[in-house]
Order: sequence, then C-alpha cells, then structure tokens
Amino acid sequence: MNVKDLKVIGDDRVTSIGLGTWGIGGKERPDYSRDKESVEALRHGLELGINLIDTAEFYAAGHSEELVGEAIRGFDREELFIVSKVWPTHFGYDEAKKAARASAKRLGTYIDLYLLHWPTDDFGKIEETLHALEDLVDEGLIRYIGVSNFDLELLRRSQEVMRRYEIVANEVKYSLKDRWPEESGLLEYMKKEKIALIAYTPLEKGTLARNDCLAAIGKPYGKTAAQVALNYLIWEENVLAIPKAGRKEHVEENAGAMGWRLSKEDREKARRCV
Repeated sequence: MNVKDLKVIGDDRVTSIGLGTWGIGGKERPDYSRDKESVEALRHGLELGINLIDTAEFYAAGHSEELVGEAIRGFDREELFIVSKVWPTHFGYDEAKKAARASAKRLGTYIDLYLLHWPTDDFGKIEETLHALEDLVDEGLIRYIGVSNFDLELLRRSQEVMRRYEIVANEVKYSLKDRWPEESGLLEYMKKEKIALIAYTPLEKGTLARNDCLAAIGKPYGKTAAQVALNYLIWEENVLAIPKAGRKEHVEENAGAMGWRLSKEDREKARRCV
C-alpha cells in the first residue's frame, strides 16, 4: 500500500494514521502472551508505509516500549517518528529526565516526540518538567516536546513558560462520538498555532467500526465504517489519529483511511451517525 498521506509535527512529515500501542504488551502491567502477534502487527504497519508509532512508559509498565523497540529493528530509524510519554508520577526536573532515559533505553533509540501524559494540579511541576524536556532536546535524547490531555487554558499556560522550544503537539481523546476538541475551541486554536492534534481512541474501542450509518456512507467510497470514522478526523489539516495496532488486519484497515477524503456533505452526514 505504502500510503503517503502526511501531516506535520514540528518540522517532520508523518503519516496521518499512526500505530497506537495502548493495551499492546498488557495494560498497567506486562502481559507477554501476545507479544509475537503485536510485534508482527506493528511491523506490518511499518511495511505499509505508516511511520508514526505512539507509546508511553505507562503502557504495560514499559513493556509496550520494549515491543516497539523490537518491531522497529531493521527499519530505517530516520524514516520513523516515535512518540512516548512521561507519567505524572515522574514529573519534575530530575525525575522526568530519568524517565525519558529509561524509555529511550527500552525503545533502543531516541524519542522523536516526548509528551507530558496527563496534567496535574501542580502547575509548578508541569513547568519544571517542560524545562527538563527542553534540556533533553539539547542533549539529543528527544527531538520535540508535547503534552497530552491538556485543555485549551492549560495548553496556553504551558506555551507561555517554554524558554527555548515550542510545544508541537497535544494528544487528546477525539472521535466522531466525542468531538470536544471542536466544541471547546481547542482544535481551532491548535490549527492557528500550528500544533498537531493527535487523536486517541478514535474508534471508541471499536464501536464506531460497527456503526451501520458510517458503513453506508463509506460504501460509495469502497470504505468501511472504521475508515470513515478515521477519515473524518484526518480531514482536518492538523489532526492525526492513532488507532490501536493490535492485529495485522486492523492495521491494514486503519491504513485504508488514508489517501482519500470524505466530501464535505458526507462528513456532515457522518456527524449525524453518532
């Protein structure tokens, strides 16, 4: 397939659909039972031309990062874009740097985009962590800085405390069913600021893939309900989506959401399906 449906993160061009790894290798703790299948699914996505992989230290207590590291072996590292995240318990200058180094070790490589995984009530800790990440950019361990699950006010506040680098991405829950980034003004603001919005849970744990109304919209395009739901998101110029990449067939279907666009009329119809 080797699709080339690209968006911009920082100065890099990455595929509009990425490979999400929440639940791969386990959830809060490691589960090694499906490691081979997971690595094969991730590798299949890379072979199809998807170059964006999203993971985190929290996923399976680091085991998801290990599986990503295994999956990328043999691929041109410079062609890939790997996202990982620091959990709030590791916020703070020294702790964040330590966590990033541990993630890079599990991945076996540097991190392209490193995110603050969830906000905390202590903005001082957020600020300290962002400054630690700026130093990590200077050290070459990470390339870009971002946040995750930050609302508009917190994103703006975080931008204001950056010293040398910019926040280039915010990863948030966004789907046809949950359009809060549109309704809150976050999406529009991020467009203006040229900040990438990375949408997680874009298929609402598979429920949108089983939506008959979306399937009917997709039929004239030769596309499935899942592909319509994903295309709705990446239709926006700064939005990327990271559906879970647990099985080869799902990865292939997700990749088929790229390389085409819904008409404006069909996109409006899709809104009314949920």
